Amino acid sequence: MTRILLADPDPRSQQDIASLLAERGYSLDAAPDLASALEPVREGAVDLILADLSLPGGGGMELLHEVQSSNPDTSVVLLSAFGSVQDAVKAMRNGAADFLGKPFAPDQVLLAVDRALEKTALQRENQQLKSALDDRLRLDNVIGTDLRMQAIFKTVQAVADTRTTVLVTGESGTGKTLLARALHQLSDRRAGPFVEVNCGALPESLLESELFGHVKGAFTGAVRDKVGKFEAAAGGTIFLDEIGTSSHAFQVKLLRVLQDRLIERVGATDTVPVDVRIVLATNKDLERAVHAGEFREDLYYRINVVSVEMPPLRERRADVQALAEHFLQRFRAEHSRAARRFTDSAIAALMRAPWPGNVRQLENVVERAVVLSQGDEITQADLPAALCNGALADSDSPAPEAAPKGPPLPLKQALRAPEKRIIEQALTWCSGNRERAAELLGINRSTLFHKLKKLGIR
Repeated sequence: MTRILLADPDPRSQQDIASLLAERGYSLDAAPDLASALEPVREGAVDLILADLSLPGGGGMELLHEVQSSNPDTSVVLLSAFGSVQDAVKAMRNGAADFLGKPFAPDQVLLAVDRALEKTALQRENQQLKSALDDRLRLDNVIGTDLRMQAIFKTVQAVADTRTTVLVTGESGTGKTLLARALHQLSDRRAGPFVEVNCGALPESLLESELFGHVKGAFTGAVRDKVGKFEAAAGGTIFLDEIGTSSHAFQVKLLRVLQDRLIERVGATDTVPVDVRIVLATNKDLERAVHAGEFREDLYYRINVVSVEMPPLRERRADVQALAEHFLQRFRAEHSRAARRFTDSAIAALMRAPWPGNVRQLENVVERAVVLSQGDEITQADLPAALCNGALADSDSPAPEAAPKGPPLPLKQALRAPEKRIIEQALTWCSGNRERAAELLGINRSTLFHKLKKLGIR
């Protein structure tokens, strides 16, 4: 039921307005001063507030200010027996939904209430739509409109609050670490530590000690007991990157941790229980590594409970612009630069580039462009020449056709096949997003729709 709060010290006003609103089925609560009005506001239990401008304890304007700070989607209608035009203007400028002078007719109150409740409903709907859009476009700092990315977001959200081991695969630079961090931030372990270990960066002799810890005297240089990464990640998440590079001996010990949730420090005889969420990542094909005898089959099946494959950037062209604009805003703030947007030609170059280094390469390119930019726009000249040349000489470009043996076709008929091929290529690169395909092709959306119909492209 819609709840309305009347913040007014006058018992007569409370009675009149309560009777009036009861006919509409509204529930009315009354508060005689600012302090008592703030209680339900802070609980978030109010849809609309009718407040007297001279409310004891601070005034209706102070109540409006508090509502704007804590519950901006709750509408406030200010009332006053001595209100002036200046008061009304000030109230509206400060965010009031309406301003009524006392005494007022019943129709005035009902009209103001209806308008204010409609405003509240619209604000809440907009916030819900914005939240839903944010959920579809990003997961923490992982951004993606591509259908494959949307499926990944759903998987991560589904398993976030479980203890299930997650394996993240994909080429270098696709965002595996960011996805692991997002998984941690969405989980009920977010208050605990997130500990990252690059297994490929540590020599085999140090990897076991780094992860499981050691006791004093376990080896030369072990002058004191050391807590390993697994114990340091207690109550949180441990992320083991490049797990495909680990040795068979280490794989055996990791398998025991996954099975029993117990670790054994190097040089110790007792075991230590660990409460951690384990996320692993690799850019290797582990199934092929198992067949080649490079990775233990039992460990592979143990870690491959939930597997997420991060697609390369060249397969999610529709995300290039959103990612580039995200990096632009981040780096312009970090480096105090004026650049606010990309020119159309710069975006087109970014969309055409092959991106062998994936999202990490795009991030580095945008940071370089922001640092080198002089104005409020990043142009194609601010991008690396090799990137633009590579985009123009894309290996996906069709090979030249052999010269026709017969007489040439009429020009309009001859151009249909290459035009259709180019449009289909643009749609593929943009994951079917017609608006972005039109931008990439340099035509408006209605022209693209006309060509799709004419060329029979679905």
